[in-house]
Amino acid sequence: MSVIENSKLTVVGAGAVGSSVAYAALIRGSARHVALYDIATEKVEAEVLDLAHGTQFTGSSDIIGGSDVSVAEGSHVVVITAGAKQRPGQTRTELAGVNANILKSMLPQLLEVAPDAVYVIVTNPCDVLTVLAQESTGISPERIFASGTVLDTSRLRWLVGRRAGVSTSSVHAYIIGEHGDTEFPLWSTTTIGTVPILDWQPADGRPRMTVDELDQIAVDVRDAAYKVIQGKGATNYAIGLSSARIVEAVLNDEHAVMPVSTVLDDFHGLNGVALSVPSIVSASGAVPIRETQFSPNELGLLRRSADALREVAASLRD
Repeated sequence: MSVIENSKLTVVGAGAVGSSVAYAALIRGSARHVALYDIATEKVEAEVLDLAHGTQFTGSSDIIGGSDVSVAEGSHVVVITAGAKQRPGQTRTELAGVNANILKSMLPQLLEVAPDAVYVIVTNPCDVLTVLAQESTGISPERIFASGTVLDTSRLRWLVGRRAGVSTSSVHAYIIGEHGDTEFPLWSTTTIGTVPILDWQPADGRPRMTVDELDQIAVDVRDAAYKVIQGKGATNYAIGLSSARIVEAVLNDEHAVMPVSTVLDDFHGLNGVALSVPSIVSASGAVPIRETQFSPNELGLLRRSADALREVAASLRD
């Protein structure tokens, strides 16, 4: 493994999500240099100043930023959060048209100053935007991918861990598919420690989990963002942390397994659509793990998710 020295992360978009990604990256020490870029000059300069004022307490990372794309020059990773935000009751796919146009105009400028960067798309709907961005730029699919269901997977592990009476890190589970309404858990391979989830006996005397209970957990994970948005207008802290974690896997060349969303090439028969599946994330980007096993039902759900996203992407190409 080869850690990138003097690493640089640029976060595009100084809204609630972008600022939270920059903040999480600073306090976690994800990159040596963090840059924040947004066309709204006053907003981005204020966010950078606020973050810079706290760098005494965040280790060796530094922060710069502004409304000139040159702040992204030489970046090793670019995390894109810019776009219209999701309103209460609005689905991710309803955002597609507006954010696709924003991304289309922005990417050529970013590629000019950071031609060798790995690009991580957080802007929703991230799966559809990843396909359109990869097609329009010709970047290899490994180097441009979405944050996908990394956050959804964390939500799942938290809920299961709370019910099972174990730490979140002891739950081995993945949400895959669309980062959105057709996402689903890979229950067939989910374990707590080494124990299959339906065999786990909670220490507090509660009964084992049932299939119906797992179905409800899956719904709660799927709808989690809507609940947060309803209450506070946006999700930002958890996506900031999960994005910083993806950045670290790239900059530290970790070869970490994460459910990020890449444009698939003959993955269980799926092509030309971006979906989250367990992938190896390293300095060269993200590569889906072809040996991932699915039950017949899960494979059907994955194809349903692919069909839904393919339809949205096709409508935006017209």
